[in-house]
Amino acid sequence: MSKLILVTGPARSGKSEWAETLAMQSHKAVVYVATANLEPTDAEWQLRIQKHQQRRPQDWITIEVPYELSATLAEAKPNTCLLIDSLGTWVANLLEQDEVSWQNTVQEFLETVELVAASMIFVAEETGWGVVPAYPVGRKFRDRLGSLVRHLGAISHDVYLITGGHVLNLSLLGSPLPQQE
Repeated sequence: MSKLILVTGPARSGKSEWAETLAMQSHKAVVYVATANLEPTDAEWQLRIQKHQQRRPQDWITIEVPYELSATLAEAKPNTCLLIDSLGTWVANLLEQDEVSWQNTVQEFLETVELVAASMIFVAEETGWGVVPAYPVGRKFRDRLGSLVRHLGAISHDVYLITGGHVLNLSLLGSPLPQQE
């Protein structure tokens, strides 16, 4: 398995399931890094989390990391496979950051990813395929996540798009864009 994998696609496409399959194929100890904030008063959100938990093997370690993702990645052991689900939730958790703080967070994250010795599988949502959101926070979220996914995709060994019930290996089918400034 490659050291760095990005799995992306729209909602309910099977991104997490494919990422879980890749993690199992790694034959390493899997650490599931959940970026969601638990919302005990949101029953539907709790049900979604439970479905994810029930699908995962019992021997996987799960850690909840809604904010300090870079620090968690930096502590990873080389013989593990980290499955980070999801970047969209992590970005949403940090929307309150001003632009300078966000850029510093992204820079720290990308620098950390380059140094991690563990295998990593990132799950990310594709949010930019629809209309431009009519409200500022929606545009901020979409733009930040889109830019982060592009940067991460540029340094990933494999990039998969999950859509229409199919897995596409974009690393084999496509050509990378030039690096973004």
